[in-house]
Amino acid sequence: MPDTPTPDAPLLPAELAELAAGFIHEIKNHLGTLSLNLHLLAEDFETAETPRERRALDRVGRLSGECRKLLDLSNDFLRFARLRELRVKPTTLDVVVSRLIDFLAPTARHRNVEINWFPAPDLPPVALDADLFEQALLNLMLNAEQAMPDGGTLTLIGRAEDGRVVLEVIDTGTGIEPAVMAKLFRPFHTTKPDGSGLGLATARKIVIAHGGTIEAQSTPGRGTKFTVALPAAP
Repeated sequence: MPDTPTPDAPLLPAELAELAAGFIHEIKNHLGTLSLNLHLLAEDFETAETPRERRALDRVGRLSGECRKLLDLSNDFLRFARLRELRVKPTTLDVVVSRLIDFLAPTARHRNVEINWFPAPDLPPVALDADLFEQALLNLMLNAEQAMPDGGTLTLIGRAEDGRVVLEVIDTGTGIEPAVMAKLFRPFHTTKPDGSGLGLATARKIVIAHGGTIEAQSTPGRGTKFTVALPAAP
């Protein structure tokens, strides 16, 4: 009597994420080819003279822009889905925060945003994968900067509390409505026209992978505070 086929076992979350990441990687390859050919096509119309040729060049430019958006979205998704194994070592938060402040200083000045960093003098080190944690913190700081289109103040405060190191990221921006707050860390949820909705989801995933927590508080019209708490290094 032939064996009765058994149904396939459901995919585990990690397997599903890996499958989705592989699919996105293949899409990226095709997008790269499409983008290259659009670039070559734009060169053919570089000296457009007739109205028809100028319309064609304009359409090629818009298609190239959409390709770039899809590539950016693909990269954001891969960072979210393929969080690599952490490579941690004791690191002082001051080193990571100061490096990111130096990195963001030019755009902050351009946006009339003042960045302040107030670390407590007794901050213990934390076990960090510095490169990954910088990605999470960069997302929080960029969000804060973008929430202050007319300028403002971005304040970071570091303190020790009950065996943890707490980092507060506070802006004086537009704030977040309660309905949006409820979905803040969900993947693909965004209120930005060009946002992927993966920045805060990725930040949360990185913080949790470090054994930490992340919370948000906001008052519309007054600003937002993100609080990250990480275990102090042994």
